[in-house]
Amino acid sequence: MKKVITYGTFDLLHIGHINILRRAKELGDYLIVAISSDEFNALKGKEAYYTFEQRKAILEAIRYVDEVIPEHRWEQKVEDVLMHEVDVFVMGDDWKGKFDYLKDYCEVVYLPRTVGISTTKIKTDLNEANNA
Repeated sequence: MKKVITYGTFDLLHIGHINILRRAKELGDYLIVAISSDEFNALKGKEAYYTFEQRKAILEAIRYVDEVIPEHRWEQKVEDVLMHEVDVFVMGDDWKGKFDYLKDYCEVVYLPRTVGISTTKIKTDLNEANNA
C-alpha cells in the first residue's frame, strides 16, 4: 500500500482544499492529513475559525481522507513519515523547496494551488462584505 501525507490547517474548507486532497489521494492508496492543532496555530500566530476537533471531523467526512492526525510542531514531519511509513509527502507549490529535506525519507511532491481561492481570501471577502 502506498501512503501519502499532507499538512495544513484546513479551516473554512473550500474547493482548493478539496482539489489538493483529491490530487494527493491520486498519488497513493491511503491519505493521511496532518492538521495544525489549535496550540500550534497559536504559535504560528494563526487563529482558525473551527477548532481542531471540528476541522478533524470535517476532514474525516471527506472520501479522499483515510486518516487525520494532529500537527503539534514544525519538526514532527520526519517522525510522522517514519511512524506512518509514508511513501509520498505532498504540499502546495507555495511551499516549493521548503520540505526537500524529506526526500531522504520519501518522495516529495509540490502540487499547484487552485487559483483564486484561499482561506485568507474568504476571510478578507467576508470582512469586506460585513464592513460595507
